[in-house]
Amino acid sequence: MMKAVRTDRELECPGIDAGLRARGVELVTLPDGIPEADLIAAVADADLLLMCYTPITAHVIDAAHKLKGIVKYGVGIDAIDIQAAMRRGIPVVNVPEYAEETVAEGAFALMIALAKRLPAITAAVSRVGWVWPEQRWLGRDISGATLGLVGCGRIGRSMARMAGQGFRARVLGFDPNVDAATMRHAGIEKIDDLRDMLSACDFVSIHCVLNEATRGLIGRSELACLKPSAILINVSRGALIDEAALVEAVVENRIGGLGLDVYSQEPLATAGHPMSALLGRDNVILFPHLTFFTVEAMRRLEEDTLARCFEILDGRPVTVRSLDPRLRAQTDGVVFG
Repeated sequence: MMKAVRTDRELECPGIDAGLRARGVELVTLPDGIPEADLIAAVADADLLLMCYTPITAHVIDAAHKLKGIVKYGVGIDAIDIQAAMRRGIPVVNVPEYAEETVAEGAFALMIALAKRLPAITAAVSRVGWVWPEQRWLGRDISGATLGLVGCGRIGRSMARMAGQGFRARVLGFDPNVDAATMRHAGIEKIDDLRDMLSACDFVSIHCVLNEATRGLIGRSELACLKPSAILINVSRGALIDEAALVEAVVENRIGGLGLDVYSQEPLATAGHPMSALLGRDNVILFPHLTFFTVEAMRRLEEDTLARCFEILDGRPVTVRSLDPRLRAQTDGVVFG
């Protein structure tokens, strides 16, 4: 009997679990935040490792003597030591396409909710039953405004379509890896200097991968470029922003609104967390990394994850659909789709 270990069982994936067990695989599910030593013990005799958030370090990989593959049931791969896996000839694969439109919709929902002051107004109605059209409740239009995209991959381009074609906003984009023609085709004006773009925007939405080049991309000086009325959205990775500087900017009212679905330290907590100071603020939405979590997206995620798992368990090359160069550098046990 083959053995699979799935970390982060708090993310319920009944289709994945049932599909593996139906194939006769012994499945062990582990909680978020499991100590590395306990994870090492669990994967020592595992053929397959599925992860979402739990760090998969070189120590974990080197201890898994039977491991045939690592499947990220999701997109981001920054928690996996891919170099360590490559040294062992263990293929790593993610599921990059299951929630592109879904996450873009989530980012847009955060943006429009903050623009229309929905958190502040609904909280006030819950307290007093009614509010009148006073200046403090004034919302903002997206039509005619300027949206800046930090990252113009597939999710960013979906966001551009919603804002530009759907709401007639002007859309700017910063992404050194996407050429001007591709952006123009998506309705985006390419801007080569990030700070120049930030200073021109009414709304900013972040849609780039986390790697060594992008970690801390939005720092204190970039935040200082934003208009005091600007609304900032991040549904990608928390570490793309200097979170300490971000908290200061919000608390000191140097930006107009903030919508976050991701954090450098997850899960979020009501106290003792770097972002705890922002909880309960009228111009802030803190979402628990759930913009991907819809019926349709989860169905796609489970189907694609099982397909990759079965390729590995059957001894076939695993299909890598991601364009991330870290995954494209693999040479053992992969085929590129």
